[in-house]
Amino acid sequence: MSKAASGTVSLGKKVPDFTAATTEGGEWRLKEALGSKVVLFFYPKDMTPGCTIEAREFRDLQASFRKAGTLVVGVSRDSCSSHQKFRTKELLNYELLSDADEALCRLFDVIKEKNMYGKKVFGIERSTFLIDAKGVLAAEWRKVKAEGHAATVLVAAKAL
Repeated sequence: MSKAASGTVSLGKKVPDFTAATTEGGEWRLKEALGSKVVLFFYPKDMTPGCTIEAREFRDLQASFRKAGTLVVGVSRDSCSSHQKFRTKELLNYELLSDADEALCRLFDVIKEKNMYGKKVFGIERSTFLIDAKGVLAAEWRKVKAEGHAATVLVAAKAL
């Protein structure tokens, strides 16, 4: 279960502290990441084509993100067990957070109406947020195309 403040985040403002369940069986808390930059990327579903591309690109650039003092964290509504299978299959070297109750999705305003095979559904709009070492939202990308996105985020993280 995720715990987040109500309302939504905005550029240049401090991101409210939140906690969410992790694949490691514990909880990840934003407050505990202060002092590092954080890339929080929201994606629709584990093991789907676009999400796999995005996850692999963040995996492959992990050493560069670390060198830039930046933690990478993925978020979707999938369960921790689904996340663990995804991490294992794709050799992901960063944490995935489960937001089954959509608390983080609402905080970051990423749940949008989508058209799936002619049917309207609500789901996560692929979005990424860069939080500076003091917890302030420094950059955001919405309606992201998976391919090449991680490299764009890395450039912004290095520039902070």
